[in-house]
Amino acid sequence: MKILAIADTHGDSELIKKVGKLAKKEKVDLVLHGGDLTWFGENAKGIIKPITDNSELFFVHGNHDPKGILKTIEKKYSKAKSIHENYKIKNNIGFFGSGTTDWGFKEDSDQVFKELKKGHDKIKHLKKKVMVQHCPPVGSIIETLGFPGSYGTRKAIDKFKPDVLICGHIHEGGGIIEQIGKTKIMNVARSPTIFEI
Repeated sequence: MKILAIADTHGDSELIKKVGKLAKKEKVDLVLHGGDLTWFGENAKGIIKPITDNSELFFVHGNHDPKGILKTIEKKYSKAKSIHENYKIKNNIGFFGSGTTDWGFKEDSDQVFKELKKGHDKIKHLKKKVMVQHCPPVGSIIETLGFPGSYGTRKAIDKFKPDVLICGHIHEGGGIIEQIGKTKIMNVARSPTIFEI
């Protein structure tokens, strides 16, 4: 399965057009968005249309997105499906996610893990799984740039062992790919990335 992943588009219509064209050109089976589709709700008009014109989209929100964005997008675009606290199955691969931002407080970490677990519980029987979380995990290379990672995300990696984690949030880490245990971590902040699973 060929997937294009992106995060932190922040209502940037040119970047979204680029992602839509790339998805069409590369004939991807799915696009994943790791959150921060808007800039606090601004520039929200047509924020994913160039993607959903040709591709199915699974997404989570980010800390810059208003609370109602998930339902608004799903209602407007039939090819867009939220996986926040939820799951989807495509080509026998399970996708689950959380858009909640972990600011380093225990309550945030617990919430992120709880939301990821809720989706994972429905797909745990599948052999291949992709987790989408807005924040990168604690212990990742991102922290060497001076940004703290998420304990909740790391706990989910350690417990659920997804094949791939798609994250963003830290724009400076866009394009960094690393391995934690069995899981390939891909920070796709403002960096369209194609992979196969």
